[in-house]
Amino acid sequence: MKSNWLLLIIAAAIAMPGCKMKNTASAVSGDAAARTYVAPGKYDELYNFVSGGFNGQVSVYGLPSGRLLKLIPVFSVNPENGYGYSEESKPMLQTSHGFVPWDDQHHLALSQTNGEHDGRWLFANANNSPRVARIDLKTFKTMEILELPNSGGNHSSPFLTENTEYVIAGTRFSIPIGNQESALDNASYKKNFKSTASFIGIDKNTGHMQVSFQIILPGMDLDLSRAGKGPSHGWFFFSTYNTEQASTLLEVNASQKDKDFIVAVNWKKAEEYVKAGKAKKMAAGYYHNTFNEETHSATSEIIKEVLTLDPEELKDFVYLIPCPKSPHGCDVDPSGEYIVGSGKLAALIPVFSYRKFEKAIADKAFEGEYNGIPVVKYEAALHGEVKKPGLGPLHTEFDASGNAYTSFFVSSEIVKWNIKSLEVLDRVPTYYSIGHLMVPGGDTKKPYGKYVVAYNKITKDRYLPTGPELAQSAQLYAIDGEKMQLLLDFPTIGEPHYAQAIPAEKIKAQSVKFFDIAKNKHPYLSAGEKATKVVREGNVVHVYMTAIRSHLTPDNIEGVQVGDEVYFHVTNLEQDWDIPHGFAVKHAPNAELLIMPGETNTLKFVPAKPGVYPFYCTDFCSALHQEMQGYLRVSPKGSSVPLKWGTGTEDTARAVAAR
Repeated sequence: MKSNWLLLIIAAAIAMPGCKMKNTASAVSGDAAARTYVAPGKYDELYNFVSGGFNGQVSVYGLPSGRLLKLIPVFSVNPENGYGYSEESKPMLQTSHGFVPWDDQHHLALSQTNGEHDGRWLFANANNSPRVARIDLKTFKTMEILELPNSGGNHSSPFLTENTEYVIAGTRFSIPIGNQESALDNASYKKNFKSTASFIGIDKNTGHMQVSFQIILPGMDLDLSRAGKGPSHGWFFFSTYNTEQASTLLEVNASQKDKDFIVAVNWKKAEEYVKAGKAKKMAAGYYHNTFNEETHSATSEIIKEVLTLDPEELKDFVYLIPCPKSPHGCDVDPSGEYIVGSGKLAALIPVFSYRKFEKAIADKAFEGEYNGIPVVKYEAALHGEVKKPGLGPLHTEFDASGNAYTSFFVSSEIVKWNIKSLEVLDRVPTYYSIGHLMVPGGDTKKPYGKYVVAYNKITKDRYLPTGPELAQSAQLYAIDGEKMQLLLDFPTIGEPHYAQAIPAEKIKAQSVKFFDIAKNKHPYLSAGEKATKVVREGNVVHVYMTAIRSHLTPDNIEGVQVGDEVYFHVTNLEQDWDIPHGFAVKHAPNAELLIMPGETNTLKFVPAKPGVYPFYCTDFCSALHQEMQGYLRVSPKGSSVPLKWGTGTEDTARAVAAR
């Protein structure tokens, strides 16, 4: 069935005039370069946080320039700065399945207050080993990673309520609860497989996360979601597919029905059930990893249980709204009144009214139940349908003037339409297959509304060829005029899925410039060069080291033996902005360290052969950066070479201090 649908869609796309222009240069007007030009020494208007997809990280771009500013390591090890390699950061990547050095990072959410981005935190999901991370936007560091129990895949995540009460995470792949073994056939699937929606409570002051409760849903796949706002505050909406509950060849078997569902969850009611003691405790074992800003180190805690709610038993807090088949995006407009579903295989876009949905529940306008959950009649909740908008609708975001912008994968375009009238107002080609799109603040009560950015899946011919795989692509369009205008193509790393953008003034001024060394409580801190030393504890050697322009202390170390576990605890003594120091040891089978001013970081090295091993600063720090180096002497096991260390003579040390 689905194959026939795809053939029809592709045929229609070929027949549609003007979907892909042959001369792409004609789409760029004469002032596009001026509108994206950011002069040397000037700042961009916006920070743009972009998911890394299969690279597991978050990248930060400036808009409108499209300049890459930073890569934030989150779910994958990063040799650039030692994330996942340093002893302090290794616990961040611990899970109930061991140390996981890679993940698939799909979606992002900026923290909100009163329905507006507030610039405090950025949340990111891991789709493969289900987790949610919190990034501090003062330091651009990953501060917390929470594993999710009872989740087969964390795609529908992380999406926020309008005051960051909760981060919500929905299961992509239904699995047996507790991931118990089960036969892989349709009968077993329908009996044993479930999906879950995790509601992660957020401390309003610290951002600290915990799984407050999980809702156990039927065995269908949750795709994307959004929180209600304004009148719909207290509700959450998820798109679903595979309501057929097929276990194989979903390409065909998950597209049998004309409609799947949007799952509507009354999380305020769910809170009441939890407070009333109606949630069930379920045994679980999942990791909660947190980074301590004082010790500059991460620790892991194993959580042993989770609270669950079952809508088959508690009937009045979860409802289903029919939506044209295989919906992908599920988006709520700035007013909180309209919910947009995007059926990938539909030739229209349904827009539901929260007011009508609420009335349908009160009137019991149901067409039946699905696995014990009431199904609201389609027409009872429908505001209306956008007719013939394009082919393959995926995602919708909004501006501040009552308009919506939807990406169309098959017809390769962004379509602008009015939320109330449902009239198509404009369309622009993206030339190749667009996935997500993003209006800065487009998920909030007050969108920034000046741009829309397309994140494309396939970008043939847009950039210089680089072998079998071409550059990933984003495109910046202006939407502050009557017609959308393509301003800029810019490459991105990884595979960009979703993104969030925020005005620079909400973040720029709060950016941390260095860590106060007086507040450093790392257990292996060297607060000054006189505190440096080398300590042996059996076959473990601790090197208390400092780095400052332009030398390491100590820079000569002897008495280490083959097989010793050598821990280089390096403290950056600088108290100046943008003066990190790097640290690497020749033949160390891991990455370097990148130590921020005032920070302490640890590199573990186990020498396998006798010899002399140079170590050095890897990050250019001064005119004498090249001279910032030293030597480690490694002797055979059982050698009588005494442990000793130093940096220069007393005379040279005094000369350096005077300089």
